[in-house]
Amino acid sequence: MSLRARITAPDEHAGGREDGHLVATYRTKLLEEIDLAEMSSLAAAERRARLERVLAHIISREGPVLSTAERSQLIRRVVDEALGLGVLEPLLEDASITEIMVNGPDSIFVERAGRVEQLPMRFASNEQLMQTIERIVSTVNRRVDESNPMVDARLPSGERVNVIIPPLSLTGPTLTIRRFPRAYRLQELISLGTLDEQMLMLLSALVRARFNVIVSGGTGSGKTTLLNALSGLIPDHERIITVEDAAELQLQQAHVIRLETRPPNVEGKGQITIRDLVRNSLRMRPDRIIVGEVRGGETLDMLQAMSTGHDGSLATVHSNSAEDALMRLQTLGSMSEVEIPFEALRDQINSAIDVIVQLSRMADGSRKISEIAILVSHGRERFQIATVSRFVAQPMSADRIVHGRFEHLGLPRRIADRLHLANEPIPPGFGVGVVSELDDPLNSVGPLYVREVQ
Repeated sequence: MSLRARITAPDEHAGGREDGHLVATYRTKLLEEIDLAEMSSLAAAERRARLERVLAHIISREGPVLSTAERSQLIRRVVDEALGLGVLEPLLEDASITEIMVNGPDSIFVERAGRVEQLPMRFASNEQLMQTIERIVSTVNRRVDESNPMVDARLPSGERVNVIIPPLSLTGPTLTIRRFPRAYRLQELISLGTLDEQMLMLLSALVRARFNVIVSGGTGSGKTTLLNALSGLIPDHERIITVEDAAELQLQQAHVIRLETRPPNVEGKGQITIRDLVRNSLRMRPDRIIVGEVRGGETLDMLQAMSTGHDGSLATVHSNSAEDALMRLQTLGSMSEVEIPFEALRDQINSAIDVIVQLSRMADGSRKISEIAILVSHGRERFQIATVSRFVAQPMSADRIVHGRFEHLGLPRRIADRLHLANEPIPPGFGVGVVSELDDPLNSVGPLYVREVQ
């Protein structure tokens, strides 16, 4: 059933505001008739069923004349207000929704299948929206008010929540809830068109052979989804430590330690950053380190870890191309308190990073690996990257669906040698050429597209 069928639009029943007033009235009547202490001892499903029965009795006794559908809808909305998050409850139950965006009480948007749409629903008032926000942040022992007008947190159920209220938000209280889909395997991503079989075989070989991989992409491009899928290729016997700002990864291996940052308390103390966790993870005897996203000085620690014995590590970074990813890593590395020249940072990146997997969100909302690039430069040379796979899009068709093909080129000789030493075959589709100078990183085993990053 669609959300529109389940939720009354503001202009479809009692003018929206009046409907919200009716819900608030019966919520008050309901709370007057129940024993909160008794309710707290019941399981969630039993508690809801009990409230629905009590409310149905109240409406039958003194409520307005309603149709069966209107009566059921009113009961649901009042119980949602009493127990849960009000108008947001059906949105959180809808598995097709990946993002909920509340831009003040009168404007609610959601993202489905990569497309953003506005819903015909709203909160009754600023006060009702603030009550919902306070209920959400209280579940993670946070508060939001004029002295603390921004909150970024993860709910116990896994959703990422961001709140910003007046005076910082001029449109009223603003709430963003990002819901993370279930963990996908790489084979499932093939069926979604994110990559093809040849890319899967190449990425599998690179991860098993302990190449250091950076997953790059813009907001909402699927970086975490791909990172989680890639982590599934790590052997079960290895010790994996994940470091995240908000825990989103869902690794299935047995030997996994999950670390999550901590914001400062109300006194501004006690903050634990990603950098603190990356440094600490190095003392925990990791076989691999997975950093959910690098966005500051922790980049330098991650690069040092990758180049000093922690091969096979993975991380994500926000950028729009493989070239941008390298430049952004260089900029982020300079944000640590250690003053290090850009040339030395370039040396660190050239030594640490092997592969950049670039994700792109297409015009139709689909996510695709737009490029797999190998970093072939050494030392303080200018960055040089070789494209080994890429998505070639066709002009947008009349059905507004992005079509195209995945194209596979050659592998640099150095990469082919490492795969051979790790007993990993070179995937079909990348070609095998005549080997000449083994120390030449640009001597490829097939056609090779190499470019210098300015």
